[in-house]
Parts: sequence; C-alpha cells; structure tokens
Amino acid sequence: MRRSTVRKVRTAARAAVAAVSAFSVTLLVTGCDSGGGDTSAAKPSAAKPSASPAAPAWNTRPQSIVSLGDSITRGFDACAVFKDCPEVSWATGTQVDSVARKLLASPQTSSWNYARTGARMADLPGQMQSAIAHKPQLVTVLLGANDACRPNVADMTPTASFRADFEAAVKALRTALPKSQIYVASVPDLQRLWSQGRVNDYAKTVWKLGICPSMLKDSESADPAVEQRRAQVVKRVAEYNAILKDVCGRDALCRYDGAVHGYDFTSEALSRWDWFHPSRKGQGELAALAYRTITAEKNPA
Repeated sequence: MRRSTVRKVRTAARAAVAAVSAFSVTLLVTGCDSGGGDTSAAKPSAAKPSASPAAPAWNTRPQSIVSLGDSITRGFDACAVFKDCPEVSWATGTQVDSVARKLLASPQTSSWNYARTGARMADLPGQMQSAIAHKPQLVTVLLGANDACRPNVADMTPTASFRADFEAAVKALRTALPKSQIYVASVPDLQRLWSQGRVNDYAKTVWKLGICPSMLKDSESADPAVEQRRAQVVKRVAEYNAILKDVCGRDALCRYDGAVHGYDFTSEALSRWDWFHPSRKGQGELAALAYRTITAEKNPA
C-alpha cells in the first residue's frame, strides 16, 4: 500500500474514532437511553414550590369597633319598655361591661353602633357601608333573628337571599378594608327563648302583642300544626347559622361564634318587658361570650 494511501486510511480511522467518541459523550450528557434507563441527568432540577402566603394574623386587641345588627345590639327593651338602649349594648355600651369597654381605651370615640331595631340580613350591606366609613379594626355582626321571626313561616327569609346578602356585606368590607376583622355571632336559639317564657303568665300575655309570632304565637298550644311551625323556625335558624359559619369560615379574618346560639339564657337574662330581648344582665353575658372569642389566640370555632 502506498504511503499516501496509508496516511489517508489512518486519517479516516482517527476521524471515525473521534466521531464515535463525540457521539458517546453526547449520549452521556443528554442521558439518551432507549432502554429506559435513568434520564434524570437530562432534566433540569425542578423548581421548589413557592411557600403559600401566611394567613393574616388575628389581632386580639383591636382599637376601633363598629357594631352592626338588630334590636339586640341596640339594647332594645333592656332599660325601658319598647325603647332602644344602646348604652347597655353588649357590643358598644358604656353602662355595661361591653366588648368596647373591655377592649378600647376610649369607647365613646372609638366605637360606633349602626344596628337598627327590626333589621334583617337584607339590611347588612347598607350597615356595612356605614361601618367602612370609619375604617374600623373590628366589625361585629349579630343579625338573623328577625329573618326567622315573621308573621308566618312562609315569610321567613329564604336561605339563598340570606346567604347572598351576608356574602355581599363581607365582600364589601374585605374589598374596602382588607385587614379589618369580623366577629359574627350566631342567631340565638328562639326555641329556647320560648321554653323560658311559656311558663310565665306575663310573658305569654306580652307575646300576644306580636313578638316573634312564627315561634311565640299560641305559646301554650301543643297542637301538631303549631309544633310543626315551631320546628320549621328551628330548622331555618339552623340553616342561617350554617350559612354564617360557612361564609365566615372562608375569610381568614372572620370569626363565627356558635356559643351565642348555644347559650342557655335564663329568665334573669331576658327583658322583663318582653321576655325575648336580652336584659341588661343578658347583654353583659353576650359581651362576655364575644370577648372570649375575639381575644382568643386561636379561633375557637
């Protein structure tokens, strides 16, 4: 073989070896393995999932309060017959150991009461707008008894409307004031109020004036139709409370207090004028329940 031919063969051989080596290196780098071997070297390391943002911390010592709701929060029938008495309101009263007095250095200048006697859940969005104007650190809500206390059970607020109005109010606050907290009291147990007063002659007489007729009308009757009517009210109140708990539970800065519904009001805790609304003593007991939930380090719900 000529030298020139040998040189050409050697050159071609070296080129082939180099090509094979390069191809082998490529296989190693890319991890290409038709046999299904480990291909992890070919994949970029997976990015670590970002940590979910921490839920906002609940402030156990808010410095301003707006209270919303109905006659209970207005202190109706606690001081005088058929009159509001906000001075003894469980939420903002200055003549009872209210939530505002327990928490605030100056309740007179740092708390506001926009509850209205006779209010129902449909009124809450409007009340919430009044609350937002003060930019409170805490909003309290106790509402729903009037939605169940209607002339007839057919007149009770439908659960869908109750939910929609409550959600609208919470959304309005959360949109305007993302850091404001909400304390939501459960609807009181209307059947328990009936059981407390039905053995009292005066209570049975005053109830005939039209106080919560869906529950209290014919208070002495054991007629099956009457008992069925009361059962419908009990069921609707339970549905209202389930809605309050559900909607509140989806907001990191909302606390629902089921203890209000579960509280066993005695006759001393009820108004001596109507045996339905809380007395001054009852208002103080509501304040104690709310204070416990608001100041708890962890949500007790």
